[in-house]
Amino acid sequence: MSPRTVDLADLASLAGQELGTSRWHRIDQDTVDRFATLTNDHQWIHVDPVRAASGPFGAPVAHGFLVLALIPGMVNEAVTVSGVRYTINKGMDRVRLNAPVRVGDQVRARVTVASARPRPRDHQECVFAVRVEGSDPRTPVLRVELTYLFLPESSAAHLS
Repeated sequence: MSPRTVDLADLASLAGQELGTSRWHRIDQDTVDRFATLTNDHQWIHVDPVRAASGPFGAPVAHGFLVLALIPGMVNEAVTVSGVRYTINKGMDRVRLNAPVRVGDQVRARVTVASARPRPRDHQECVFAVRVEGSDPRTPVLRVELTYLFLPESSAAHLS
């Protein structure tokens, strides 16, 4: 599946529209374990499959921050913004972890333009509403607003 390509100049007119969906990503125990090591978060519900089997989710679950960390890559799989010299990730707002992601589950992201507006020094700001789905599409695993700052290719400006 190729990402949908949209021109930077068209983002504002696409507000409220879904741009695309990423591919499915399987969450395996090795990924969870490596994330636990990287973040020093070794809580048993993530890294101890035997104990987690009798825990609240019936299996080990991915860290919420692991799923959150996958979002920029999944957004890139869903949409490419053309006419851009560079992109800066400004942050994430309204993060909601709605449902656990069990080890072995798959997740994917649906990306919608929430808003787009001009910013100082020729930059364009775009807020993407991202809905991460698991096996039950009725309940999102995670929702977040991801804000990017784009500089058009045609601009002579730069960050200072």
